[in-house]
Amino acid sequence: MSNNLSTEVVGGELCDFLKDTLRQPVEVGDDIFALGMANSMFALELIVYIESRYGLTLEGEDLTRDNFRSAQAMAELVVKRAAAVGSQ
Repeated sequence: MSNNLSTEVVGGELCDFLKDTLRQPVEVGDDIFALGMANSMFALELIVYIESRYGLTLEGEDLTRDNFRSAQAMAELVVKRAAAVGSQ
């Protein structure tokens, strides 16, 4: 995992993952739950993907629906957690 992650790069990667997985276009700010593209079961898939792709462990306080609502929110979470891990 690179310590030079940016929300723009991660957001783009997550949009690509969402597009491939959901088989429909997804913009970085799209609320995938409100648009009916995702449900709580899919959120589990997102957690597994993010942890494996970015080498992170997401913990209790990270696991809110708001953190997974959009590629932008997920990217912000990834960058925040990566910075926290990098500072340890």
